[in-house]
Amino acid sequence: MLIPVILSGGAGTRLWPVSRSAYPKPFMRMGDGETLLYKTLDRALRVADEGRVLTVTGRDYYFLTRDEYATHPRANLDHLPFLLEPAGRNTAPAILLAALYARAEVSPDAVLLVLPADHLIRDLDAFAADVGRARALAEQGWLATFGIPPTHAETGFGYIRMAEAVEGLEGRRVNAFVEKPQREVAEQYLASGDYVWNSGMFCFRADALIEAARTACPDVLAAAEACHAHATAHESPVEFARESFLAQPDISIDYAVMERADRRAVIAAGFDWSDIGSWKAISELEPESDEHGNRVRGQAILVESSNCYIQSDKRMVAAVGVKDLVIVDTDDAILVADRERAQQVKLVVDRLRADKHDAAAFHQTVYRPWGSFTVLEDAADCKVKRLVVKPGHVLSLQLHHRRSEHWTVVKGVAKVRIGEKEFLLNANESAYIPMNTVHRLENPTTEDIHLIEVQCGGYFGEDDIVRLEDRYGRVAAKD
Repeated sequence: MLIPVILSGGAGTRLWPVSRSAYPKPFMRMGDGETLLYKTLDRALRVADEGRVLTVTGRDYYFLTRDEYATHPRANLDHLPFLLEPAGRNTAPAILLAALYARAEVSPDAVLLVLPADHLIRDLDAFAADVGRARALAEQGWLATFGIPPTHAETGFGYIRMAEAVEGLEGRRVNAFVEKPQREVAEQYLASGDYVWNSGMFCFRADALIEAARTACPDVLAAAEACHAHATAHESPVEFARESFLAQPDISIDYAVMERADRRAVIAAGFDWSDIGSWKAISELEPESDEHGNRVRGQAILVESSNCYIQSDKRMVAAVGVKDLVIVDTDDAILVADRERAQQVKLVVDRLRADKHDAAAFHQTVYRPWGSFTVLEDAADCKVKRLVVKPGHVLSLQLHHRRSEHWTVVKGVAKVRIGEKEFLLNANESAYIPMNTVHRLENPTTEDIHLIEVQCGGYFGEDDIVRLEDRYGRVAAKD
């Protein structure tokens, strides 16, 4: 049985301000309105047996991911199990935990197709054909990876040096995995024809990977087995005990297994591929919008400007007399960068984190398991939010020590608890929640609730939430 394994998470710092740690790159929408995660699920379902796809993601992304999957017409959520990581780790722990899960819950010889959720592939027929070739290798015990034939001397990717063909199968043996090269070396790789880019996609049997890890990295495998044994749930979503999860080494599957294993093979991909690693890469996906090489997504006016990429979801952006720029406008932040230095956007995020600025992690609209809230005003004397609560969902039972709140429903009907009283709040009706008062908001209807929340007091931080009960199992997380 072929089971795609989607790896979804990461901060995507080079694509700030659209990608942020609370809403990372897999949830970015492309020009056609689909997210990278949706596109990954779509191609996974094209090749999965019985529509089964396993997703490894962070606990904080679980509800976002399920909501995204639910929009796919071929997705059956009962066949889409989740493994939830309590914290960030590298690919070796994620993939080994997926292999241990598949061996226990499906079959030891289940074939895993590992797909990062932040890649873009458009030629799905060619993708499916290459997956078939990789599957044939995996079924014979090979650890297969997908190499991308280089189109230029790229210094931002690792490379795979290919050796002779695998006898009787379509693929070549792996001679070596090579780190990101300098320009001159990359040009030599390109000219030789023996090198492909390392895509980070793999195909292998669960038992073959586990046995290869037992030889190549027994300590990494032992840590993964201990973590798997301490899973806090055995049905989807599977959660792992934080202590045993963090005891796993922070190491990639390349370093841990693929660089040391014996039976390694590579498929030179026939499909197009982009890892969407920078705003320059994003800009190259858009067709040129004028004769000066400018590319625009959204609304923009360019005057005597050339080779610029402008993305704006809502506002009009005007550029006069500039060239080779990336301009990205979001609700609460604007990025202006030289196209050739787009990789350095991550340094902006480093500065924001050092300053403990919310823009490093959060957008103006923040998504929660129950819906979302948008910050309309954040001043010294008040904070104003617009909340959207999904049907059947409920915020945690909570109180605040340092602020009071005023709720006004603008759409729908809310069920409200304040202290010991429970009542319905209709559109154009308000309620007041004093400090230190237990309260909860619930949507008992089949339509979204929209309401305005005005916070008053001396402090409005999310850490002033004292959570007493929570449907979503959050303890330290914020509403």
